[in-house]
Amino acid sequence: MSILLSRVIRALEKIAPLSLAESSWDNVGLLVEPPYPRPDSSRVFLTIDLTSSVLEEAIADPRVGVIVAYHPPIFRPFKRLNLSDIKQAIIMKCVAKGIGVFSPHTALDSSIGGVNDWLSKALGTGTSKPITPAENPPSGQETAGSGRLFTLEQPASLSTIIERIKLYLKLKYVRVATAERHGSISNEFISTVGICAGSADLYFTGEMSHHDVLAALSKNTSVILCEHTNTERGYLSEVLKPHLEKLLQNDGETEAVEVVVSMIDGNPIEII
Repeated sequence: MSILLSRVIRALEKIAPLSLAESSWDNVGLLVEPPYPRPDSSRVFLTIDLTSSVLEEAIADPRVGVIVAYHPPIFRPFKRLNLSDIKQAIIMKCVAKGIGVFSPHTALDSSIGGVNDWLSKALGTGTSKPITPAENPPSGQETAGSGRLFTLEQPASLSTIIERIKLYLKLKYVRVATAERHGSISNEFISTVGICAGSADLYFTGEMSHHDVLAALSKNTSVILCEHTNTERGYLSEVLKPHLEKLLQNDGETEAVEVVVSMIDGNPIEII
């Protein structure tokens, strides 16, 4: 294993311990360990999705030796390796180019200071707790867990919360399903917000099935949907990049490491 890859794995374990991941279905951790790592690599490349175009962006930079892909590019087992299959081709190119791939996914969602905690800051001042607390969390992650139930210090209207979220995530539009009690007639203020799941006045997440939205409305719970990766991408540059850089700068190694975020990675769905 390359020194760079080892350093990145140690740092990410501090940020998002893999024991916090939803291991029953998720595929996190080291996904590609190239037998012949890129020589003189000193750059870590962050992306939400490792698509073909994002990979070409990483390959074009000879200093990139590790890709941290939030969504695991290997999710289901491969029975063979063929270039005709886009996912298999991505993995083979990583191996051929000597680039390691690591995915933190649900470990990063559940960890303290992770994606869900970052999302909760969009809502205003209040308190947050996991919807499902982690079992036997590692030291320093005692309050980690799946999802977040956020309680606003000052209850706010649905329209106010929508504007806060749009401003925080830098979005022009979000999709909203308004419960009767939060509509223009009643305009009941919201006190609790469930991020991802849980019982709350309002659900705030990336996406939900049509039937799940209807189920929420039947319980008089409103829903704000920001599209899947819009609730994750900003975290890379605003939180993960500086945190990872700091840990790598202070890990006792002499070689400097730079962390960059993909410029090509973006939401595959456009609202036009």
